[in-house]
Amino acid sequence: MELCSESGVSGEEFPASEKAAELLREYAENVSVDAFGNVTGFVKCDDTNAETLMLDAHIDRVGFIVTYIDENGFIGVGACGSPDVKTLLAQSVTVHGKKPVRGVVSTLPLHVKAKKEGNAPEISDISIDVGMTKSQAEELISLGDRITVDSHFRELGRDIISSAAVDDRAGVCAVLRSLELLKDRKPAYNIAVCFSAQEETGERGAKQTAFRIMPDRAIAVDVSFGTTPDSSPKETAELGSGVMIGFSAALDKEMSESLRELAKKQNIPFTSEIMPSSTGTNADSIGTIGKGVRCCTLSFPIRYMHTSVETVNIRDIESTAELICEYAAGGAKNA
Repeated sequence: MELCSESGVSGEEFPASEKAAELLREYAENVSVDAFGNVTGFVKCDDTNAETLMLDAHIDRVGFIVTYIDENGFIGVGACGSPDVKTLLAQSVTVHGKKPVRGVVSTLPLHVKAKKEGNAPEISDISIDVGMTKSQAEELISLGDRITVDSHFRELGRDIISSAAVDDRAGVCAVLRSLELLKDRKPAYNIAVCFSAQEETGERGAKQTAFRIMPDRAIAVDVSFGTTPDSSPKETAELGSGVMIGFSAALDKEMSESLRELAKKQNIPFTSEIMPSSTGTNADSIGTIGKGVRCCTLSFPIRYMHTSVETVNIRDIESTAELICEYAAGGAKNA
């Protein structure tokens, strides 16, 4: 809840990064936030010959950026990442200017729309009404300011929560929880934690941090697609079905198989996620750094990705954390 309430749109992650760093300091040493907004911290292994395992989850969230202020004070926007534009109409938003400015997404009433209108809007169709003249707006809002859709943290059914920024603040939570579980155990790897910036706009932060750390292995923790009434069961997973272990041409098959065998051995609920050529996560970039990094993805299903009501089962986050902990403790070597 603390993490999801922070803004942290791609390129302006620092409010979320500072909060994540604060939480990470309980479990890791040398925690810092770099100039790009990446958070890093380290957990040392007693074995001087141990490999370095990078645990990555991105800290940024999708949102919008102010592109212009028109003569009537309406705010034009561009997308940071790929927010679901069709869900925006008539939403309440916050412009993160010199101080937070409340606004609403401008929507033409149905009564005056042309009969054939009805297609989802393009980002160029979206404008924000902040109830100000142009001069009033310019006193508080500058071009380049970020915008987030307002959302509240909600508890739905049993173990189900909904909020904006579950992608991928829930992944950050899974990594933090894995470190909590690991506190009373000895890691088999030197662990380098990265809560990376700008995943939604090109996986930039993970590239920088992986280049600096040069890990031997990496697990990228992210979200995937949860089953809804209108989705294909071949492309989604049920909420509550556990951690999703990635298999892809972009991933290390030995790691994927080891994680799957470890989940079976430890009775951790899981499904296999097949992504034929690439994953769409930071693993795609981390794996190509330096001499190459052995990578796997661990994900969990969410519904309504890139909206203000992303929905997840907290048991899936826990399953992900448990599998990370078991792997970091060396369980895969004995699976």
